[in-house]
Amino acid sequence: MHKTQLMKLVRQSISPLQWSAINRAIDYSTKMHSGQKRSSGEEYITHPLAVAAILVSWKMDAESVIAAILHDTVEDTDATLQEIESMFGKNIAVLVDGVTKVSATRSGMRDIESYLPETKDNLSKLLVAVGRDPRVIIIKLADRLHNLRTLEYLSPEKQHKIASESLEIFARLADRLGMGTVRVEIEEISFSYLNPKRFQFLKKLTKKRISKAHARFEDIKKEVKEELGKGKIKHQLDGRIKSIYSLHKKMAKYNDSIDEIFDFMALRIIVESESDCYGVMGIIHKMYQPKLNKIKDYIATPKTNGYRSLHTTVITTSKQIVEIQIRTKEMHEFAEHGLAASFHYNEQKQSKNYFRRSKSQPTAQHLAWVNDLKDAAKLVIDGYDSNEIKIDLFGDRVFIYTPKGDIFDLPEGAFPLDFAYRVHSDIGDHAHSFLVNNKIVKFDYTLQSGDIVEVKTKSNCKPNKDWLKYTKTPKARQKINSYLHDATN
Repeated sequence: MHKTQLMKLVRQSISPLQWSAINRAIDYSTKMHSGQKRSSGEEYITHPLAVAAILVSWKMDAESVIAAILHDTVEDTDATLQEIESMFGKNIAVLVDGVTKVSATRSGMRDIESYLPETKDNLSKLLVAVGRDPRVIIIKLADRLHNLRTLEYLSPEKQHKIASESLEIFARLADRLGMGTVRVEIEEISFSYLNPKRFQFLKKLTKKRISKAHARFEDIKKEVKEELGKGKIKHQLDGRIKSIYSLHKKMAKYNDSIDEIFDFMALRIIVESESDCYGVMGIIHKMYQPKLNKIKDYIATPKTNGYRSLHTTVITTSKQIVEIQIRTKEMHEFAEHGLAASFHYNEQKQSKNYFRRSKSQPTAQHLAWVNDLKDAAKLVIDGYDSNEIKIDLFGDRVFIYTPKGDIFDLPEGAFPLDFAYRVHSDIGDHAHSFLVNNKIVKFDYTLQSGDIVEVKTKSNCKPNKDWLKYTKTPKARQKINSYLHDATN
């Protein structure tokens, strides 16, 4: 990737007001990395420019792109954060600093609860970096993705180490952030280095299967298109082929038989509105026989990473078993780009349809997992012992409902008090009792996904030390500790 190539991409999707700053960042980074080479023999500057290009393709904002261009300058050159801040502003300096710290501490990212105990300060640095700006993680993902794309130039030992770490950490991180296309590419490249024989075998098997099923799949698309046309439903049809690594994992569950994989090819139907999603589902079920145990409503109950869609598996008139996914354009954008799509939508706040979009999609502010990191960062900044902060980066989440149908995302193992504080700090501070699915439960009840929780409050109820036993989220613990601290001073 060279300057002219990157700027061509930038001009297609980033405001002209930002072009000058991006140009200056390229020139500065080129100067600082002068004389440095990559393992491929290319000038080192090609790497940060390629990372920036990836972020442009993800429709990230100009600050993220500039930070990507500069992301290795502090670590690998004589550049300083003070210099970067004076030239490009505080926000970009914070991003560069955050990416540097994530790079330095990533070996402990599997589980923050046991995060590098011999260098505890790394946890504080990571939490503060990511908590201050979640874009740090997205830039780091782009950095790792480009390193994977150029893995061929490293020794077999380094290839294995980086591929293993990428599959174990970065693919899961991309999944947690809802960045489906990124997760798939990281998994595919990593798997091809970790198990090349199996990868090539499944690649050939996939190619053979596609050629065999393609004609039948096109017939189904044609039938669906005709039926939706009758109902005058605006739509786009798209196909999805199961990735090689996903196929590998699923075949392992079925004695290595591809014949048991019914979602090898899936038909995606992209429509205008949420109500259209359900309408199309009804039409599909009139056309084909649905497998009742394979109907999944991820719109009403999203996946833990914010993914929303309707899934159904049907038996067609020609006895083919096909998975069909139905979603809106915004849901599709989020399914592909996840948290990165949130920043793209945030840049459209001035457009007339932003409000509609923001109502139908999770944004960076709505991803409670990111908010948990922010809450943990506040605790660290306030001086709390990082060993007491419990966040599992890849732990499961549960979705909890209010009686009015509002949905809240909490970590698995959360208690009713965590829910109360998630709804509002005042509700948490005055919680008296809890109704879960219309039944009274104790403070130590473990919330289950789908629970409907009503918090009963009393003005004379106040937090006490025992409440800490029945909380898991950083926000709840911080609020309780803050109250106890104020009460004793």
